[in-house]
Amino acid sequence: MPKRVILLIIDSLMYPALEKAVSEGVAPAFQFFMEKGAVYPNVVTAFPTMSVTVDSSLLTGTYADIHRVPGLVWFHDEEKRLINYGSHVRELWKLGLLRALDDVVYRLNNEHLSQSIATIHEELAAKGKESASINALLYRGNTDHPLRLPALLTLFKPFRGRRKTTGARLFTYGSFARLGPSNQNGHFWQKYGFNNRFSAQELVHLIRADRLPPFTIVYFPDMDKIVHKHGPMDTKGIAQTDKQLQAILHCYPSWEEALYDKCWIIMGDNGQAPIRADRKKALIDLRQLLRSYKIMALKRGVKEDDEIVLAVNERMAFIYTLNLHRVSLAKLAETLRHDRRIDVIAWLEKDAAHVISGVRSGKLTFRPNGAQTDEYEQRWDVQGDLGVLDLTASGGRISYGDYPDALARLYSSLTSHRGTFLIVSAAPGFEFIGEGSPTHVGGASHGALHRHDSLVPMIVARTDSAPKHLRVIDLKEWMLSLLEGETMQEIRESDG
Repeated sequence: MPKRVILLIIDSLMYPALEKAVSEGVAPAFQFFMEKGAVYPNVVTAFPTMSVTVDSSLLTGTYADIHRVPGLVWFHDEEKRLINYGSHVRELWKLGLLRALDDVVYRLNNEHLSQSIATIHEELAAKGKESASINALLYRGNTDHPLRLPALLTLFKPFRGRRKTTGARLFTYGSFARLGPSNQNGHFWQKYGFNNRFSAQELVHLIRADRLPPFTIVYFPDMDKIVHKHGPMDTKGIAQTDKQLQAILHCYPSWEEALYDKCWIIMGDNGQAPIRADRKKALIDLRQLLRSYKIMALKRGVKEDDEIVLAVNERMAFIYTLNLHRVSLAKLAETLRHDRRIDVIAWLEKDAAHVISGVRSGKLTFRPNGAQTDEYEQRWDVQGDLGVLDLTASGGRISYGDYPDALARLYSSLTSHRGTFLIVSAAPGFEFIGEGSPTHVGGASHGALHRHDSLVPMIVARTDSAPKHLRVIDLKEWMLSLLEGETMQEIRESDG
């Protein structure tokens, strides 16, 4: 019997809180999958640790230097405008709400995600295998789908030609494109179906209609907001998500039968770091730190006298110079270095990445294809103070500390899109703000390079196989191998 893979992505799922929820008895479905499979507490996610970049890496098996979705917020050098896929309504309103909606609903998948790399949906289609995408932010495949946009939206120019998109063979994108007959949980006051209940409802429809394809990806978004508000150890979101997992398992005569011929993978997409309760200390206002420069105003867009652009991704930010002769990256970096809340400041000069810190002394430079090898078999030429990125080296081998896979993740972000920019990452306890940025004082936030933001759990039930490395970018190749049936013998042996 053909094997099926069901991948459930739960926004902001973290292992310590999951372990706590299971011990408290509020997550029986999670506990069931954990007991029936393998648990990997520390899978390294993409950078910046924002869902759109992580999901792009998951679908393509690459970091942002290849898939070209740099972050939730970034500056488009060719169009001279800030792209924002949905940080906060205040920012979206100033940038132009309709344009921002067009970016996330259409352009993200059909234009911004690089055409030079195939997604897992496209690779499966090329092999004649169907796949399903349910509420995933990144979904590109080979099948055209109509979008049921709200009638009011279609009156505006950006959306007149946006009546279809290209996705997986079976495709749900909230109530804009659904598989099941019911629009329950899909109304506008329910975020047009971009919620956990709608995601579970659509997967349940596929199971009951016996339409599950070889590969299905389902995205559960609700927990992100709960963790943002209550902090990384809050278990309320896990308990709520568990109820949706129970509804899925109840489709079968018994929970054990849900495992038959299926590999279940349940994982988070990013972690979150706690943010201090003191607003003045917790929030790193880049406008104040860089007040001696002319910063682009969101509503005005780029003007002739503007010197820098801020693209804030919660605990990470891109800082662009619009005129390198007037505002050098090294000068910007030195200005920011005086703030001890910023633990990573990086920029590119030719092919070398330069890194300094407001927390640690010294300077580090590195480039790929050197004589040193890291734990992921990647080669680097690293010089300077290793402590800046909490690296250790011995016998030509590099190991990572507080910043997992730091060299590849940071270098990929520095080469992810055109422009001249710095990358800044905040130490735990702090987050960046610009004009209209969301804040999470006393709660939690993500985006940074730090391990708090970068490590996510993964539960794998019904196979003894594992990816080559425990990184999000290694999952695509591994899941494709599962779908090729390379581990069917292992499943038969586990049955016996």
